[in-house]
Order: sequence, then C-alpha cells, then structure tokens
Amino acid sequence: MHSWLLIGLLAVSTFLSRIVGVSVMAGNEMNPTLRLYFSYVPIAIMTALIVKQIFMTTNEEIVISLPVLAACLATAITIKLTKLFLPSVVIGVMIGLVVRFLF
Repeated sequence: MHSWLLIGLLAVSTFLSRIVGVSVMAGNEMNPTLRLYFSYVPIAIMTALIVKQIFMTTNEEIVISLPVLAACLATAITIKLTKLFLPSVVIGVMIGLVVRFLF
C-alpha cells in the first residue's frame, strides 16, 4: 500500500509542478535554471521509485533485492549499448525473472 501511496504522491507532485510551470510561464521565455529543474523532475521520480524497490526493509533491516538490482543493471547496460528503450526493458525483465527463479 505504501508503494502505491508514494507513486500517487509523486504523480501528483509531477503534475502540479508541470501545471504551475506552464501557467506561470505561459507566454514568457523560461529561465534556464527553471528549464533545467523541470527537465530533471521525471528522472528524479523514476530514481526514487527504483531505489525504493532495490532497497527493501525486512524486520527493520535494509535488504537489497537481487532480482530488481540485476534487472535494473541489465536494462541500464542494454539501453546504453543499443539506445533502444523497449528491447532494453524486455531484457531487464527477463534477467530479473531469471535471477528471481535461480536465487
């Protein structure tokens, strides 16, 4: 339930920041610093979601999820080499499933 709450709050914050940015800056040229901020919001949210999935807590201890970590690394390496998003995600999911069932 907490993951869905986090996803919802991050989605709302992204939406609100985009709406505020558009309504405030409508018709005006955007400051380069503000443009840089808005360009990093989506990647920051994705990073927060991925890190939350990699580092899990069990019995008040932080545990690294090996399948999620392997899937993320495989996806990152594949997308860096091929520059293709969808095949990289498919490879990442497959690697994650293999690691989950083997370990």
